[in-house]
Amino acid sequence: MTNYGTIPTSSSGPVNVEFISRAKDVLKEGLAARRPWKEMFNFHSFNLPSGVSDAISRIKKNFSFFQTNYAIIVLVIVFLSLLWHPISLIVFIVLMAVWLFLYFLRDEPLVIFGRLISDRVVLIVLSVLTLLLLLFTGATSNILISLAVGVFVVLIHALIRKTDDLFLDEEAAGFLRSAPSS
Repeated sequence: MTNYGTIPTSSSGPVNVEFISRAKDVLKEGLAARRPWKEMFNFHSFNLPSGVSDAISRIKKNFSFFQTNYAIIVLVIVFLSLLWHPISLIVFIVLMAVWLFLYFLRDEPLVIFGRLISDRVVLIVLSVLTLLLLLFTGATSNILISLAVGVFVVLIHALIRKTDDLFLDEEAAGFLRSAPSS
């Protein structure tokens, strides 16, 4: 007996839908970790630092606060520079998937051999891995120039973005907003 014209059924259908739904939720949650772009580019919060110590303080605080946004900016700049190098672009896209799962979309701490790995360590390791693998594809000058441009853009933003209105601790931000003014 033949089954022509019938729609095959399998038990993997709901699992695939569940996986896609879970991936969407994780993507939304992961991108929610980044700070709002409006907050990052609030033009009323830009001015030059008053001195070297203020500049260093701003760079440190802004990097901590906008870390995910800065990683996205650098990765987009590198991606744009690789449009004319197809092999490098393919490697970069694969690496982006690794970035998504290990850095941007991870909803629980990364534990390797029973040790908790911080987000900063993951960021550094993925950055070095991305750089090394892309350098092996033959687009060295493009990659180095785009990385330099990305770092320059991030440093300029971190330098001129005031930190007075940034709150690293969500509870402190809520407390300060709800505190009575006298």
